[in-house]
This record gives sequence, structure tokens and C-alpha cells, in this order.
Amino acid sequence: MNTFNALVVREAEEGNPKSAAASIEQLTDADLPVYAGTESVVVDIDYSSLNYKDGMALTGKGRIIRSFPMVPGIDFAGTVVSSESDRFAAGDGVILTGWAVGERYWGGYSQRQRVQADWLVKRPESMTSEQAMGIGTAGLTAMLCVLGLEAGGVRPDHGPIVVTGAAGGVGSVAIALLSKLGYDVTAVTGRPEEHDYLRSLGASGFLSRDEMSAAPKPLEAETWAGAVDVVGSNMLAKIIAQTKYQGTVTACGLAGGIDLPSTVMPFILRGVRLQGIDSVMAPLADRAAAWSRLATDLSSDLLAAMTEVVPMSSLPEQGEAIMSGKTRGRVVVNPNA
Repeated sequence: MNTFNALVVREAEEGNPKSAAASIEQLTDADLPVYAGTESVVVDIDYSSLNYKDGMALTGKGRIIRSFPMVPGIDFAGTVVSSESDRFAAGDGVILTGWAVGERYWGGYSQRQRVQADWLVKRPESMTSEQAMGIGTAGLTAMLCVLGLEAGGVRPDHGPIVVTGAAGGVGSVAIALLSKLGYDVTAVTGRPEEHDYLRSLGASGFLSRDEMSAAPKPLEAETWAGAVDVVGSNMLAKIIAQTKYQGTVTACGLAGGIDLPSTVMPFILRGVRLQGIDSVMAPLADRAAAWSRLATDLSSDLLAAMTEVVPMSSLPEQGEAIMSGKTRGRVVVNPNA
């Protein structure tokens, strides 16, 4: 029977929360989850990636994992081994992001996985598995934000776009995409040492996390044609108050908090549009459109510059790093290293 390695998180012993830990275990095909009543696909995983949710799962700092044992990893790219679906055949390159994989269902920190066919999209032919996970969930979310800005009618000649959490995965990909599309991008980061990195991706201006986290006024000077925000709370409220007439703000994260201390004034006096972005349950058509755009709109050189590849064995340390805000760009996980 085929054996493979996977990173498994098991539930803490009663009265001993420190006993919950992620460790690499050797599994067999018989250990993989079975999805009754749905078409399943078995995939040999080439790469996964590290996202904020993965950090929460690996460190236990958030109730992300819903059942145990769990193989974390909210995304992966790989090659189909076998398929019950007519949509996929052995040898197809596929990508999975979202659908609560790595939370409710076993995910990408494994050399092999069985998933529902409806969770997969075909990998663009021009994109390698490593590039697909260099993009990953964070990059897909960034592309959905860009599509949200475009749907809101925001054009490059309307004014600058502000991107928060700029040195992270979503922020890095968003800056690279927007700059290539001709937008003037201002990056918000709490790490001034990353300015050169962000400038290399296309950022033309910088603001500090502290100045953008101050309590906002109901309306502030019109500054931004649009925004990509991963922070929430005061920062999102401040951006909304600074958004130009009929500008669009895309919101996809809550790193700074789930609250939104804003007022209706930017919406009823300036016609500001607040567009929520969800990549977890996004329809397959939206995912396919986003991946198609990523294959053409994201520079492979910039993607390589923002990507670090690490072995699966390093994930406990990588989880702590992303939760401490110490990672940069995209961290790709090689389960076969």
C-alpha cells in the first residue's frame, strides 16, 4: 500500500493543552478521508503554502481546526493520481484553495490528499505548481480584490490605490498586480526595513502602520481611488474616510480586528463602495477567471522575488513566524523535501 508523509495535528490531552502539537507522520492511502456521495480526486501534492490561517492552525492561537486529527494547509497544487470526476484525469495539474480545507477537511501539508472534485480547478498550462503556490490563497485573494476594484470602475487615472499589510502575502501580490496594470500604489507597513522590497514590487509611496491606525474622523481628505485592506478595524475605517468620490475599498482580512468604527458619511456623501472579498467559498467560475488573470497579469520575476520555498518539517517554526508578522511575501511549502 502506498505510504507518504503528512503533517498531522492531534487534539490535546484533557488537562494538558501543551500536548497538542503538529508532527510529521507516515500515512497510507487508507488513512485519507472519504467523501460519501461526492466525486473524489486523489492528488499527489507538489507544493502547498503558508497563510495566516495556517499559522493559527499550527500555533493553536485561533480556533481554526474544527476536528481532529487534522492535516492543515489551506491550499495546494499537484497532479491527479485518480479521479471519480469526468472533469479531471490522471496527470492533470490542479490547484485547491479554500472550501474549509485545512480547517474542517484534511489539507495540503501532505504528500498526497483525497479531496472533492468540486474543490479543484485546473492549473493554467503556463504556470508551474511552485508558481501556483507562490500565488496560493493569498495571491488568489489579491486578484479577487483587483477584480473588485475593476468592477467598481476604478481605473489607474482615477488616483492612487492604498494596500495595507503590504509586506504580507496578499499585500505583496496585490502591489505587483496593481503596479503592472498601471496603478499608482501606496503601501502601508509597520516594517520600514521592507520599503526596498515593496518598491521592487511596484510601490511608489509608503505610510506607517501607526499613522494609519489612528482613530479616523467621519470624513478625511479625499486621497484614495481604491484600496486593498487586510487589516480591518481603525485602519479600514480610516481608509474609507479618505476614499475619493465613488471610490472602491476591497476588504479581505481582519489582522487588526473584526470591528469597523466608521460612519455612513463616506457612503452617503461620497458614494464610496465597500466590497467584501471572500476566497474560501468563491464560485468556481470566479476562481477560474482569477487564475486566468494571474497567469497573465502577474510577473513571474516579481513572483519569484517574493517567494521563499521551505520544507514541510519547518512548518512549526514558520507558523510562529507568520503569527508574529515576521514573514515576507509568500512562503511555499515543499512536502517532498
